[in-house]
Amino acid sequence: MRLLFYLILSGFVLQFNLFAQGNAMQNLYELNKAQTRSISPENFTGEKGKGGMATLKEGTAARAAENLGQTWKVNPYIRIQPGETFTLGEITGPGVINHIWMTPVGDYRLMILRFYWDDEEEPSIEVPVGDFFAAGWGMKNEPRISSLAICVNPRSGFNSYWQMPFRKKCKVTMENKNSKRATLYYSIDYTLQEVDDATAYFHAQFRRVNRLPFKDVYTIVDGIKGKGQYVGTYLAHGARSPGWWGEGEIKFYMDGDKDFPTICGTGEEDYFCGSYGYDDREIDGRMVYSEFSSPYTGFYQIDEKIGDLIDAFGQYRWHITDPIRFDSDLRVMIQSIGWDSTGHYLPLQDDLASVAYWYQLEPHNPFPELPPNDKLVLEGKKK
Repeated sequence: MRLLFYLILSGFVLQFNLFAQGNAMQNLYELNKAQTRSISPENFTGEKGKGGMATLKEGTAARAAENLGQTWKVNPYIRIQPGETFTLGEITGPGVINHIWMTPVGDYRLMILRFYWDDEEEPSIEVPVGDFFAAGWGMKNEPRISSLAICVNPRSGFNSYWQMPFRKKCKVTMENKNSKRATLYYSIDYTLQEVDDATAYFHAQFRRVNRLPFKDVYTIVDGIKGKGQYVGTYLAHGARSPGWWGEGEIKFYMDGDKDFPTICGTGEEDYFCGSYGYDDREIDGRMVYSEFSSPYTGFYQIDEKIGDLIDAFGQYRWHITDPIRFDSDLRVMIQSIGWDSTGHYLPLQDDLASVAYWYQLEPHNPFPELPPNDKLVLEGKKK
């Protein structure tokens, strides 16, 4: 009985600690010392009492506000010139980013989000803006996503609820790699609060291969060194072959795994928690699938014809209740497999792009360089 009592007590303590630094329905009524702040084009520093101070002389929307003046939505967005890297915000910690909202206007694949924690020189997050928000197929192809970690609301309301703690400071930037000017509406909502010494930092890394070489296995992420937990995958899959494209297995190699992984999935749609080809069927000569968006998993199909792709899809899975925990290293890979006419597996040469999301203790290994512009942009899209 005494052992049972201590196990129950330990469970209550663990649950309390899980919510000690964050918010949930279970503890919204509890007051603490955290201070809420928000950075936006109307308050670049997030300082208390410093919002809405832009004047008509400097505001991006000065003409629209010229009959009203200061405090009347004078500077609601920023413009990022070709080749420019704009610092969206710098925060002196300790603190936690709790929510990010963005509406970008430009080529999503050429608008690169980067986050730097504390004093690091290499970013912990480096992802094209659309893919970071699980919307990798460009403007006017935004999905509707209603999940716990990411929401995409009509038309291009990108929202992230990933918790991003930092101890000393953080810096958030966006680079416009396009030859045209980009526009961005955004807000970064955060709290200034104590952060435990054992708290891990949030990371996100982008990869893309187009075309996947025959019989190659696609790497979602590798080179992760240290202790942490993998918390999510977004995969943009562009199919070139007719028929079903999602037979490939996902594999998690962790803590010294070599040839064989510790976790091996049974199929692409299985990993993203669907089944039987997402209920695929032919309608008017085109394969149609059943889309869904749930708190932890989702799938969608793009209507636009992109380059030589027969079809294009987005899939997400958030490991919120089932994080993949690792002690020393992690590598995540997925096969790309369809079927041939004889009933055998067919390795595909599709367009695959992904974002891996994880938490780990610093330092982290530097990320591979992003592909050049012509390898980033979507086929058939104007640069």
